[in-house]
Amino acid sequence: MPAPQQITSVRDRHGLGPTEDRDRGPDGVPHDVVGLSALFSVLFAAVVLGMWLSGPTGRIAAVAICMVGIPMLVSNLRQRSDRQRAHHHP
Repeated sequence: MPAPQQITSVRDRHGLGPTEDRDRGPDGVPHDVVGLSALFSVLFAAVVLGMWLSGPTGRIAAVAICMVGIPMLVSNLRQRSDRQRAHHHP
């Protein structure tokens, strides 16, 4: 039989466990990093699609920008996430 789930109010600090924080983002990842990754992914895809549809030279440029831009985008967002992550909670 599973243990009963304890539900407490978000505003009640006394109901939180020793490792819980009501201000912490999901898995310690800041919310703005999640939003920025979604925004930049959509914008990046729109730019690459526009370049791909522009012609043969644009296709070469689109492939080149994907090979450079995607790793750069991922590494920059990872660094930002590490800077803003809540390190005081496991």
